[in-house]
Amino acid sequence: MAWNMQMGELQATYVTEDEIWGKMNYFFFSAKTTTTYKYGFFKALLENLYVTTDEGCISFDHLFYDFSKIYWNLVIHHKLWQSNAKNQRSSIQRILEETQEKYSIPCDWRFDRLPEPVQQQVVSAVKREGKKYVIGAFYGDTDGVFYSFHLKEERLAMSLPVLQFMKKYQRLLLNLTNYQLAKFLEKYNVDCTKLLTHVEQVSQRASLEEFRRLLEASVGATCFYCGKTSRKTLHVDHFIPWDYVQSDKLWNFVLACPTCNTKKSNYVPTETQLAALYLQNEKVQQLVRMDYFYGYSEQQLRELYDFATTNGYKVWA
Repeated sequence: MAWNMQMGELQATYVTEDEIWGKMNYFFFSAKTTTTYKYGFFKALLENLYVTTDEGCISFDHLFYDFSKIYWNLVIHHKLWQSNAKNQRSSIQRILEETQEKYSIPCDWRFDRLPEPVQQQVVSAVKREGKKYVIGAFYGDTDGVFYSFHLKEERLAMSLPVLQFMKKYQRLLLNLTNYQLAKFLEKYNVDCTKLLTHVEQVSQRASLEEFRRLLEASVGATCFYCGKTSRKTLHVDHFIPWDYVQSDKLWNFVLACPTCNTKKSNYVPTETQLAALYLQNEKVQQLVRMDYFYGYSEQQLRELYDFATTNGYKVWA
């Protein structure tokens, strides 16, 4: 069975969009699903599309950090049961609940509020289970055309045509994943109030204060858009809207005064502002830890910008 495979080679170096849609349709509507693992894993893949190497490789640590964050927020923050067996928790749900109990962590804490050593413990334990049950299962559901992997070496390399497909249709794929995840959870959770909202916001951080401090220390307390120094606390704005990327990366953040942040809203900025962000990232990158810019390149940001506009986000001037 695919779920317990230790490695898997890419079964096709080139696939058409129609072939990829065929695999997606099977995954979303026909594949066997006993827990929410595969949906959470696919959400994590979508969050890591722009931190891949030129060869399409994704870091296991980054992938399972996002996977852990998604599951912590589903299980602990929203108290949602993750298995189709009402009397048997999934192994990852058990890990998270035991961690919460061990450290007496409040239920209303999102994953990013956990102390860093606790986050690391959770990610390490979740990665161990994910390697065992998730990577091979998703590989099997997509007939080995989405990625190759090697568990011992912690290597996962996306098919480049599939990677481009996922970037091109990211907004649609995210909505499909959220819908199927919510539909599964609805079956096995009694209180489903605002369930889809919970699922859509499961990657959202509790606070962006860390990023505000890093940006102010690197580029100063001025608004990225109007250039004015604000006496009020500057907002941390997702340059490419969070609604699209659903991931918090320092290289996609700018400081904005309350007025500009409100006006910019869910739009993408201009090409001129994109060029200014390249320059800001060049400066910030020299002053912060390397992991804040893991996988970043101007080409990746340019591609993200182009696909955001392709997916219907209008330009704010």
